[in-house]
Amino acid sequence: MEYEAYEEGFQLVGGIDEAGRGPLAGPVVAACAVLPPGLLLHKLNDSKKLTADVRERLFEQICEKALTYGIGIVDNQIIDDINIYEATKKAMAIAVDNMRLRPDFLIIDAVRLPVKIPQRAVPKADQNSVSVAAASILAKVTRDRIMVELDRTYPGYGFAQHKGYGTREHIKAIKEIGLCPIHRRSFTKNFV
Repeated sequence: MEYEAYEEGFQLVGGIDEAGRGPLAGPVVAACAVLPPGLLLHKLNDSKKLTADVRERLFEQICEKALTYGIGIVDNQIIDDINIYEATKKAMAIAVDNMRLRPDFLIIDAVRLPVKIPQRAVPKADQNSVSVAAASILAKVTRDRIMVELDRTYPGYGFAQHKGYGTREHIKAIKEIGLCPIHRRSFTKNFV
C-alpha cells in the first residue's frame, strides 16, 4: 500500500491504527508511524497476531527506526462523552499531531479522519500495510503498559491480565467490587 502512495509522489506515508476500542475499561490508544521505504522488521504484523514478547521487541525497533511516529490517548471519560468511534478518531488525530514530522499521506485502518492530509481508509489495513502494522504495535504496547500500571492503582479487577476486556473474571470483579474510575460507564451499564 505504501508503494502506491510513493508512486503518487508522497514521501512521508503514515499508517494509523488503534488499540482498545472494545474493552470495558481504560483508554483507547492510537498511533501513527512513518517507516523508511523498504524497511523490513522480522515478524512485523498486525499486533493481534503476535505474542506480547514479540510486540515488545518490535515496539523498541519501530521507535528506533521509524522516520517519525506519534501516539494519541483518549481516556474513558471522553469515550463515554462522545462514543468510542468518535474517541477513536480523536486519538488518531492526536497521534498525528504528536508527530515530529507531519505525514503527507495517511493509510488508516477503516476510518476516515477530519485532518487536512490525503488519506485512504482501508479495511484490515493492519494486515496489508507495514506502517499500519507498526502503528498497531505502538498502540497495543502503549495501551497494555497503561493497563498494567492501572492494575496497580485499581487492584482486584485483573487489568494486567485482561487489559480491561470483558472476560468472565473481569465481569465477576465488576459485580463483586463495583466500577472503578477507569471503567467506561457506557460499556458497563449492563453489569452494574
